[in-house]
Amino acid sequence: MGVTMDEAVRVALAYQRAWSGGDVGAAMAYVADDVVLDAPAGRIEGAAGYRAFLEPYVEMLIGAEVLAAFGDGERAVVVYDSATTLVASAPAAELVTVRDGRIAHSRFIFDRLPFQEARAARSAGRLRP
Repeated sequence: MGVTMDEAVRVALAYQRAWSGGDVGAAMAYVADDVVLDAPAGRIEGAAGYRAFLEPYVEMLIGAEVLAAFGDGERAVVVYDSATTLVASAPAAELVTVRDGRIAHSRFIFDRLPFQEARAARSAGRLRP
C-alpha cells in the first residue's frame, strides 16, 4: 500500500517538529532503521549513522521555522530556516521518501560554508562559543 500525500507530509513535519524542538529520540521514531541520508558531507546509511549526523546539529540549534511543506505521494519536501549557536540563519530543505510511515530516504540540502567559516572564526578566537 502506498503512502498518501497527506501521510508523507504529516510524517515529514512531525519529524521536523521533533528535532527542531530538541527531541532527537522522538525524531528518530519517524526514521526507518535502514534509512539512507544523502547530505552535503556524503551518504549515510542506517539509523545509527543518521542519529550521529542529527544530534550535533540539534545540540547547537536555537530554533527553526518551517517556510514551506508539500508532497507528491510518498515524498515530501520541507523547507525551513534555523538559527544555531554558529549561524543566525541556516536555510535548508529536506526531500524525504516515506515508507510504512517512516522516512526511508532523505536528501538534505543546505550550505555548509557559513558553518565552516563560523567554526574557523571560533577556532581563531574571532567568535565566541
